[in-house]
Amino acid sequence: MPEEMITPAWLTPVAWVFVGVALLCAAFLVYDILVRGYRQRVGAMNAVWPMTALYFGPLAVWAYVRYGRPRSEQWQGKNGAAPEKDLSTAALTGGTPGGAASLIGHVLGVPLIVFSGVTIAGLDLWAMIAAVAVIASAFLFAYEFFFSTVPARGLPATQGTAVAAFIAFATVLAFDIGMGGWMLFLHFGWFMPAVTDVTFLFLMQVGLILGFLTGYPMVRFLVARGVKAVT
Repeated sequence: MPEEMITPAWLTPVAWVFVGVALLCAAFLVYDILVRGYRQRVGAMNAVWPMTALYFGPLAVWAYVRYGRPRSEQWQGKNGAAPEKDLSTAALTGGTPGGAASLIGHVLGVPLIVFSGVTIAGLDLWAMIAAVAVIASAFLFAYEFFFSTVPARGLPATQGTAVAAFIAFATVLAFDIGMGGWMLFLHFGWFMPAVTDVTFLFLMQVGLILGFLTGYPMVRFLVARGVKAVT
């Protein structure tokens, strides 16, 4: 990456506030799920919701309280069956596993490329985007195969592998339109700070939000066609 980047002075305090709030939101969701006992029926969502808060912050808390907490046995034991989700809501919550997978992809992929020095076409950014996509696809495949669509639809292993792989590939590809496009904009616009700077974390949070937005139509399509199970 270029050595001198243009980062406005106001971005650092904004980054610290946003990152701090996101961490507090994630901590609250961990507390609510694990300590207060609102564990999700789909076990992996116990981790997905806090990870969603790491980039969506208070919006993730709102979505969890409205749509996630009612999917727990404890909530249903007190209040009855969870409300049915319409297509838009199902696509909204159904996009969170893809966002969590992309978050994991960044946490693992970015340091891997930085410390290994791997480049594609002489640019480490291409390698980062590729690494993040591969790691995110692997984690999303595992989610769909072991926790969500394949068991929910009762698919045999061979068909389930194909379906889970298709969901993972299509979702990550759509997600990367926003996330990858944002990273390219930052890099070629000379706005990309060092990966050790808090502003880098904040800008990646923004990228994850953009990726979630560009991935939403694909998730909605997959849910509407019955390919992806409702989370």
